Amino acid sequence: MGFLKGKTAIITGAGRSVLSDGRCGSIGYGIATAYAKEGANLVITGRNEAKLSSAKEELEQLYNIKVLTIQADVNANADNEKVVANVIQQTIDTFGRIDVLINNAQASASGVTLADHTTEQFNLAMYSGLYAAFYYMQACYPHLVKTKGSVINFASGAGLFGNYGQCAYAAAKEGIRGLTRVAATEWAKDGVNVNIICPLAWTAQLEQFQNKYPEAFEKNVHTPPAGHFGDAELEIGRVCVQLASPDFKYMTGETITLEGGLGQRP
Repeated sequence: MGFLKGKTAIITGAGRSVLSDGRCGSIGYGIATAYAKEGANLVITGRNEAKLSSAKEELEQLYNIKVLTIQADVNANADNEKVVANVIQQTIDTFGRIDVLINNAQASASGVTLADHTTEQFNLAMYSGLYAAFYYMQACYPHLVKTKGSVINFASGAGLFGNYGQCAYAAAKEGIRGLTRVAATEWAKDGVNVNIICPLAWTAQLEQFQNKYPEAFEKNVHTPPAGHFGDAELEIGRVCVQLASPDFKYMTGETITLEGGLGQRP
């Protein structure tokens, strides 16, 4: 344990969220916890400053690391290059290096059919997901070359399987998959490791959906073959830790699909 000590990871969408039983309730926060346990200093971004502050307080107190929180929102109405440049500059000013970039943040209007989707709803998914990954990858690239670092992006079964009511979300996630594969091809010569994860995790949002709409949950959400959903920290977070290890450089460009917590190379 602690092999990420002295390294710096940027994790987007990593505000604190917990399940009813107290476990990590979001993928971003689960990843942040897994990285904190390995001694990495963190830069966590998100739209909700209260959730970011709560994450910083808990992670610093429990794991003796430093956490920099930055409110950042890539959207259709923002100067997004400036938004991302600010995150990178604060990261370098505070820690002096970037070793891992994890593009986790994503918003969408799930449940709205393609025929009913508005341009605003489509932009929400594309900017918060695909465009954000693009801007962060471009801005981090020179720093990742220096550290021979890693990029970890997130796609989804929504794109792989064409989930009903998730057209913009699926489009954004499939765009991120393509972007990741191109980066893996172009950046391998620089020693930058680029991977993507398609997770199926039990989150606070899914838990709330189950409690509020039990019938809809029963019809649309199915337990994976492994018999359980992925744990945001112990399974998905740990995969992200492994992908930042020099021992996993040979996996550049491959997709890691998590089905109920089972990491499988397709």
